[in-house]
Amino acid sequence: MWYSWLSKQIGINAIAFGGNIPPEWASTLELFACVVVGYLLGSINPSIIVSRRLYGKDIRESGSGNAGLTNMLRVYGKKAALFTLGGDMLKTALSVALGACIYGVENWTVVDRCMEGAYLAALFCVLGHIAPIYYKFRGGKGVLAAATAILLLDPFVFLLLFAVFALVLIFTRYVSMSSITAAFLYPALTYITHNYVMEVPPAMFTMLFSVVCAVMVIYMHRENIRRVANGKENKLSFGGKKKTDEDEE
Repeated sequence: MWYSWLSKQIGINAIAFGGNIPPEWASTLELFACVVVGYLLGSINPSIIVSRRLYGKDIRESGSGNAGLTNMLRVYGKKAALFTLGGDMLKTALSVALGACIYGVENWTVVDRCMEGAYLAALFCVLGHIAPIYYKFRGGKGVLAAATAILLLDPFVFLLLFAVFALVLIFTRYVSMSSITAAFLYPALTYITHNYVMEVPPAMFTMLFSVVCAVMVIYMHRENIRRVANGKENKLSFGGKKKTDEDEE
């Protein structure tokens, strides 16, 4: 797998820590490194950086006030949105790759160990996106970061979730409800897909990632849920502007 190959190429190993650290301490340090790397990378918010550098204004002060992809598209257009999309996907991909390398350092041929590090770093990348330390813990909603991580780590499940997202969006035109529905079904689809399609039960860290990510994304959409219930949530116009009050991401 690509993460095993990358781990070998980078050649990170216990020598990097001085070579004299007991195995139990080395493992703890690796876990801690996955958490820190994932969170710090996730805290980098391209929408805030791009809006400040190119337009001289914090995106959180415009539109819905959300530091995410859709708000960037609505306020500043396609160019700004593409920079945001690329930046968010890149930081998540780096978190996944580095997490796999760091935790797979002692034995990079053990796929489960690499995957555990990748999932851990990805989880904290999503958390960093939602509550970035660099921006007073005001970030986006974690949808794109979570989607990128799922695409890299569990592509078949990603395709199913994307289909769910698209179908709900077509029938309801609520971007928020599409994200919430996909997040809600993520743990179930992960369990069913691994058990009955791949015929390999999902690892504990895979299920944990799916549940925690789902909870975080749904929680970040709590205001959208209230507006939908009260009939105040604006819908996406397929023919033009995006009209959601609280943008995704």
